[in-house]
Amino acid sequence: MSSRRSLLLAAAASPAASLLAPAVTASAATSASPTQGRTGDDPVYTEPIGIGLEGFPSPFPFSFLRLVVQGEIVNMAYMDVAPSGRANGQTVTLLHGKNFDGGAWAPTARALAKAGYRVVIPDQIGFGRSSKPAVDYGFAMLADNTAALLDHLGVDRTHLVAHSMGGMLATRFALRHPRRTLRVALANPVGLEDYRELVPEHTTEKLFADELGKTDQAALRAFYRGYVVRWRPEYERNVEIRCRVTLSAEYPRWAMAAALTYQTAYHQPVVHEFGRLRAPVLLVIGQEDRTAIGKEYATPADRDKLGNYPVLGKRTAEAIPDARLVELPGVGHNPQMEAAGRFQRELTRFFAG
Repeated sequence: MSSRRSLLLAAAASPAASLLAPAVTASAATSASPTQGRTGDDPVYTEPIGIGLEGFPSPFPFSFLRLVVQGEIVNMAYMDVAPSGRANGQTVTLLHGKNFDGGAWAPTARALAKAGYRVVIPDQIGFGRSSKPAVDYGFAMLADNTAALLDHLGVDRTHLVAHSMGGMLATRFALRHPRRTLRVALANPVGLEDYRELVPEHTTEKLFADELGKTDQAALRAFYRGYVVRWRPEYERNVEIRCRVTLSAEYPRWAMAAALTYQTAYHQPVVHEFGRLRAPVLLVIGQEDRTAIGKEYATPADRDKLGNYPVLGKRTAEAIPDARLVELPGVGHNPQMEAAGRFQRELTRFFAG
């Protein structure tokens, strides 16, 4: 039996597992409001959703592509949004970050569709509505899965728009599939530095245990609020998903996928390969962002050195042969949300060449 399966079985069997979430009866799960209580102005979620976001609405119709990953049959969820404006014959693929799903791209997708683009929005394996197997995740695997999805949809070449850890995936896709990559837009991507230099390595067992413990709703809301400068009600969607997933009986499987994909971001840096990119790249960098993989594990002194996006953005623009840098003052980790209008205008201008 694999160590990962053993960990999942242990989490399910442990008496401590019952402490991971409040008990929810079958009748309550089907009839109760997901916000039966409130703490101040903040909702308190009591109704679970599945770890494949079963029970949570989707901004667009979604489908599944069946794949085989390391011997396991998995389903990759995706949304395929047709142009709502005059079609221009081009496709944009949107790549979500680690703590987000494809549905978080809805405003960007609508704007691009209105501008005439076909928009493909996958949930990567391990995220969102897709399967969450306990496999060895890697950016090469995720990139090739994305290429398989584009094959399935008959898309030969695509623009890429990527946020956070999706930026590492977009970089790997562009390097592995240069012929298929037209232009790449990166919104506050992580991976602009090598986290191994300042963040200590941890075992998957520790990361899994840490993920299992992340169930406090106030703490989860504070985590997402740390991504932005000014909180808006529409950002609550991401908090709701994260909180309600922790109430699922399958939460340990979600936590294992989160631990394994952390290892991917930590152990598979792309920063050393930016000079190999040949596609034009747009870097949209919120200047208030200080996000970094594993920052909580670094010493206080090293923590202050991580995630300095005003410096990282300039350094990355210099490293990429054909890059344009857009710096957004007063914006944090999510420029596609916090400065949506400006972000959408920059994208359409960039893709128009």
